[in-house]
Amino acid sequence: MNAIDSLDLVRDLIWTVISASGPCVVVAMVIGIAIALLQALTQVQEMTLTFIPKIVAVLLMILATAPFMGSQIYTFTERAYSRIEHGF
Repeated sequence: MNAIDSLDLVRDLIWTVISASGPCVVVAMVIGIAIALLQALTQVQEMTLTFIPKIVAVLLMILATAPFMGSQIYTFTERAYSRIEHGF
């Protein structure tokens, strides 16, 4: 394994992490912005108000996108193992 192969594997890994975690991060960000806007409009500054909706939304998103996340991780694992098997 040389440096180019290692960098290619790390690049694939980073892309897999971004694509697998992307939907949950986007949902958490949208919910967070919506709640921050609601808090700014109503001037209710309760700290716990932001956590519960985000946790519920991310949990629902994980349940909805679990097959997609699993397939992304499985595909990356297959590629990494096939590279090991074929000696890069």
